[in-house]
Amino acid sequence: MTISTGAALPDANLLTVGAEGPEAVSLGDKIKDKKVVIFGLPGAYTGVCTTAHVPSFIRTKDDFAAKGVDEIICVTVNDPFVCKAWSDSTGAGDAGISILGDADGEFTKAIGMDFTAPPAGLFGRSKRYTMLVENGVVSILNEEESPGQCEISAGETLLDQMS
Repeated sequence: MTISTGAALPDANLLTVGAEGPEAVSLGDKIKDKKVVIFGLPGAYTGVCTTAHVPSFIRTKDDFAAKGVDEIICVTVNDPFVCKAWSDSTGAGDAGISILGDADGEFTKAIGMDFTAPPAGLFGRSKRYTMLVENGVVSILNEEESPGQCEISAGETLLDQMS
């Protein structure tokens, strides 16, 4: 079942690289009593993800903060080492955007945003989406029809939708 507006997000342990190596990050802890933007994408270092999706949130980070957003989180079905390197190479980390790995795709599957595209070599990846989550509940959700597009899931679109 695909997550929908008004639904509570399931808790999940995502991954990041900390001082001692890979660390679990409880998504439930990150979204409790907070206003958070979460965006998902097919994968680190892929074309549209690198050239359009992440940059759209880097450009709008301060505008989201001005609207009360506590954190912007990118979730990708990659290992935490790839997420860390990609965060560094895109400047996302320096901009204050968290890139977290859903290494086995468990969270992505739980919210119904998984897809597979063998011709592109993408297996068990995430659809491209963005959501505004307030105290664990999805208040705005945008899902792209194609993983190669970044229009309704761009940072600017979500920012415009927020009242």
